[in-house]
Amino acid sequence: MKCLKYKLIIGALSLQSSLTGIGRYTYEIANLLKNDTILDTSYYYGYYSKKLIDPNFINSKPYTIKSLVLKNQKIKKIIRKLINFSSKILSPQFDLYWEPNFIPLDGVKAKKLITTVHDFSFMLYKEFHPKERIEYYEKFFFKNVIKSDFIITGSNYSKQEIIEKLDFSEDKIRVIYHGINHDVFKVHENNEVDFELPSEFILCVGSIEPRKNLKGLLKAYSLLDENLKNKYKLVLVGFSGWENKEIMTLINENKNSIFYLGFLSDEELAKVYNRASCFVFPSFYEGFGLPPLEAMACGTPVVASRASSIPEVCLDTVEYFNPNDIDEISEKISLVLNDKDLQSKMIERGLKRASEFSWQKSADEHLKLFKEVLGI
Repeated sequence: MKCLKYKLIIGALSLQSSLTGIGRYTYEIANLLKNDTILDTSYYYGYYSKKLIDPNFINSKPYTIKSLVLKNQKIKKIIRKLINFSSKILSPQFDLYWEPNFIPLDGVKAKKLITTVHDFSFMLYKEFHPKERIEYYEKFFFKNVIKSDFIITGSNYSKQEIIEKLDFSEDKIRVIYHGINHDVFKVHENNEVDFELPSEFILCVGSIEPRKNLKGLLKAYSLLDENLKNKYKLVLVGFSGWENKEIMTLINENKNSIFYLGFLSDEELAKVYNRASCFVFPSFYEGFGLPPLEAMACGTPVVASRASSIPEVCLDTVEYFNPNDIDEISEKISLVLNDKDLQSKMIERGLKRASEFSWQKSADEHLKLFKEVLGI
């Protein structure tokens, strides 16, 4: 007897560029669901496809659709209109549409809709986003997301925000934590890399943009004792982002002490985590925040912002600071770097906490919800 399959469409526009944040989340869950026996899965990239994009291919491309239009707002608006139009005229009938990136498209024809809402930074911190993005979210987010049969979010913190800001039933919101790829993000014996790295360093991972509070970190680093600054350089990893002119200027003016590596593959990043003396996550706001967990999984002590969902995810494994208090950021970095016993305790607690998160566990929870919504 042939097994009945349900047609699932996954919004995959975030897979059109190198994977960070939402793209990483989308790929990891989609990849683990693609061979499920009850799902006949398709992906929407601006066109419909049965093939899940290989992130290694995307990461190796010097230019992608997104990178070509990233800084041209007029082209972005045109592209978005074309995407919405093509989703409508080309859409087959699906049983379930999962949109992992905030705003479900109007044109996708599906009996049921599940949307992942990661956070409300576009509403609470408009200064952290380009004007065009805010306009797009204000126009489409609220009217589209309310059509969802269920909303997924990555933390209880974000669930509470959804309850407060959306007229949406609490029992239709499901918290599913993100995961870590423990085959990559782990303690490695061989940490050799083919690019320049200082022998001892403080590490920060995140796009060079206002929300990540890198300007605050740079100021806090400048306040460190001279002996610490001489011993520990500062290494930054991540896309150049936007609204970053001042930050990039500071980096370029301090090339002897600040190393900017840009985007790295997961394998390269894991080795950098392993080699770091401590990891700092100074973000003002996160719906979840993967980098601290990745650092913990690599055996690196973490100093992090006491903001939004970060304490929920990291619990008592890290040293916290107020992201608006430059002095406290500097003090907590100094505290960890100067105390080897504290580092050992943090590493032990961090490894244990990181082990509780996996993409397989997250994917299983997504599948469970999909079946619930489909009534199977």
